[in-house]
Amino acid sequence: MTTIFVNLYFLEAGDGSWLLVDTGLPMQAWRVRAAAEALFGSHARPSAIILTHGHFDHAGNASALAAEWDVPIYAHPLEMPYLTGQSDYPPQDPTVGGALAQMSRVFPHSGFDFSGRVRELPADGSVPGLAQWRCLHTPGHTAGHISLFGERDRVLIAGDALATVNQESAFTLMTLERELRQPPATFTTDWGAARTSIDKLADLRPNVIAAGHGLPITEDAVAQLERFARTFAPPAHGRYVQQPARTDESGVVALPPPVADPVRNAIIGTTLAVAAGLLAVQLSKQRRR
Repeated sequence: MTTIFVNLYFLEAGDGSWLLVDTGLPMQAWRVRAAAEALFGSHARPSAIILTHGHFDHAGNASALAAEWDVPIYAHPLEMPYLTGQSDYPPQDPTVGGALAQMSRVFPHSGFDFSGRVRELPADGSVPGLAQWRCLHTPGHTAGHISLFGERDRVLIAGDALATVNQESAFTLMTLERELRQPPATFTTDWGAARTSIDKLADLRPNVIAAGHGLPITEDAVAQLERFARTFAPPAHGRYVQQPARTDESGVVALPPPVADPVRNAIIGTTLAVAAGLLAVQLSKQRRR
């Protein structure tokens, strides 16, 4: 299921129970509930919600759905400070360039407080309620990012460890042409860890690659992912490209300094010029009186 431009997934266990992976953009809980009932029947509720990470577009409905369904929310331990009100995420970096990066200027980077609902995923990599799936720590996009892998059918839910659409292009964001791409760059704060995570996912040799953004890749998935891992490269420039954000169990510890943002400066300059022009017009009108 997709909420505007973000995917979430319903995973069914052999006994008929199911889990929800990610919850989509805020204010979409009613759509998620409707989709769940269409799939699993009236008043359907999962055994749990699992978050690949806690950015606003993946955890936006977690609190409302968990409360209505009375179920726990699971996430990696390193994601906990951003899900228990301890820390906000590192700020986004629109200087990496591209369509999504420019849109991200108005996106929040705040954390959530799911205290009382959120629990740590098991350290052994098991997925609560899904015996044939396992959880992999795939940091880079966030410190506590996880991906899920179904052993039987070799299905990979990568979250934002990668994307299956070119988010730098406004055109492909509309057409959703399938293509393996780097994780959403504007919110990725450790590119070295992101590269290592891509290598880890390629080693799985999945038959299906499903991500947080874009359509699933089902044709020649193994070869595509291996090729992508070999040629993976971070953006040419950006705040976190040379130096990652430093985080620990308490949240953000240190950030690299901001880099020059010519687009922001141009926006400010244009705004000031327009404001000055409007002021000049107003003063001219007053003098004529």
